[in-house]
Amino acid sequence: MTAQNQLNYSPSHPCYYKLDGIVHKPKQILSAVKNSDYQGYMADDIKQADTKHEPQRSKLLRSLRQAVILRLHADFERYREVACDLRRFRLINEQNAQPMCSCVHTSMSLKYNHIYNDFAHLAYIDELLSQQPDLFGF
Repeated sequence: MTAQNQLNYSPSHPCYYKLDGIVHKPKQILSAVKNSDYQGYMADDIKQADTKHEPQRSKLLRSLRQAVILRLHADFERYREVACDLRRFRLINEQNAQPMCSCVHTSMSLKYNHIYNDFAHLAYIDELLSQQPDLFGF
């Protein structure tokens, strides 16, 4: 999904955080999405909405966009919580070398993936909304 650290794990993988990978800011995640061709797991639903005739097309795309924005805000909130948990976990366990990833590492990678997908969906929807389809089908 994004640039990998020296141990070949991306931020979408729990081992990235286990190996002291940095917590990416939302702007960094958005930049990674813009540099990829990824459209998110909802790409088929978004494409299907795009095949509708106006005004249903725009209405569906805007409702999908609004749902993604609401989910993105919730994901941001949880991402901040998990980032704080990860920071605390690292401080408490800096002397203890744990052989496996912990739940906090998995939570961090999952939230990163959720935000990555949300940004991909928004980028795809915004791209489609910026295109004006032929209103008369010619």
